[in-house]
Amino acid sequence: MSPGGQPLASFADRLLAVLIDGAVFMVLGMVLAVPAVIVFLVVVLPDLVRVAPDGTAIEPDFLHDLLLPFLWIELAIVVISLVIGYVYYVEMMFKTGQTFGKRSMKLRVVPLDPARTLDRRAAAKRYLGQQGVSLVPGLGYLDGLWQLWDKPWQQCLHDKFAGTVVVKVSE
Repeated sequence: MSPGGQPLASFADRLLAVLIDGAVFMVLGMVLAVPAVIVFLVVVLPDLVRVAPDGTAIEPDFLHDLLLPFLWIELAIVVISLVIGYVYYVEMMFKTGQTFGKRSMKLRVVPLDPARTLDRRAAAKRYLGQQGVSLVPGLGYLDGLWQLWDKPWQQCLHDKFAGTVVVKVSE
């Protein structure tokens, strides 16, 4: 039981919620990546197949004609993904305590202190904790598995960082 008396979420429920959220992000990523690839090909391809007035092929400049446009598009995708991630994980969490995956599995993120409500700061700390551990290879797995031996609240590392627990709700 959580400090507020609600049952704690099981590992399986939390894992399924993460997988559902991952599927949502995969679809959003495809919606973002496919147009980016098309724009890349439309912008870059003409520079790669230039022909001189005498009919000979002009060798493309790898750095300016291919690599830099590719890196700019990658940077744009990363920035847009971070913004979408912030809205999805922080703003949705702040408003309802749930993402789409958590709502599907009937889970909610609540503060460890039952007298408080989940605020934007705690939701942002939780998101930053998740993103931070994912930067270190293997630590993302440890973060998710941490709940299996954490007693008594079954918190992941990002929950500990934000002072939250995940509970099962009846809605």
